[in-house]
Amino acid sequence: MKIFLIRHGESIANVGENYKERILDSKVTLTENGIHQALVAGRWLKEYCDINGIDLNQAVIWRSPYKRTIQTCDAFNQSLKIKRIKEDVTLVEQRFGLFDCIPDEELPKIYPVEFEEFQRQKKNGGKFFAKPPMGEAPYDVAIRIHQFFGTIRRDYEKHGTDTLFVFTHGTTLRCFLMRYFHYTLDWYEAEHNPKNCWVRLIDGDKDMGYIYNQ
Repeated sequence: MKIFLIRHGESIANVGENYKERILDSKVTLTENGIHQALVAGRWLKEYCDINGIDLNQAVIWRSPYKRTIQTCDAFNQSLKIKRIKEDVTLVEQRFGLFDCIPDEELPKIYPVEFEEFQRQKKNGGKFFAKPPMGEAPYDVAIRIHQFFGTIRRDYEKHGTDTLFVFTHGTTLRCFLMRYFHYTLDWYEAEHNPKNCWVRLIDGDKDMGYIYNQ
């Protein structure tokens, strides 16, 4: 099975344009640059698949239902032209609860007690287990992403679907890799978020790393 893991393009939250209106994370859109990133990366990925003999007629796209991943998927698919597109809520980004769309420097002022507790958790338990109030820790993301493995396994057993393009988010992508390959907590702590539109390939039982990292 080949699984292409793709982080969304640059969003308005990535560049700090979402702080004033505090749009719900699920509704955050791409910037113009983010759309351009996705179009360029999509053309590259199509060429990669052609060179390596990957039959896109048999492929399936899975995507997070968040606006920015849908936009990224649509831009990539202008080149890939994959017909089967599915959404799964387990692919959404880590939920940050009260801290969503607030600049880090503002958190101690707006939620001093909650921020202090969150920092205590990070210091004592590491960032993997620290949970923002009303949100999720990466631990929670790792638990829910494992449910998705059952979905793709059933698709493979019933329909032979063995080429997947998964459009998701930074933390979710890392948790996917962690659970899929049984990587350690130390691996997660050391692994940085991929940049926008980076593509990581899982080929069978091998982590091929980021094949596109422009």
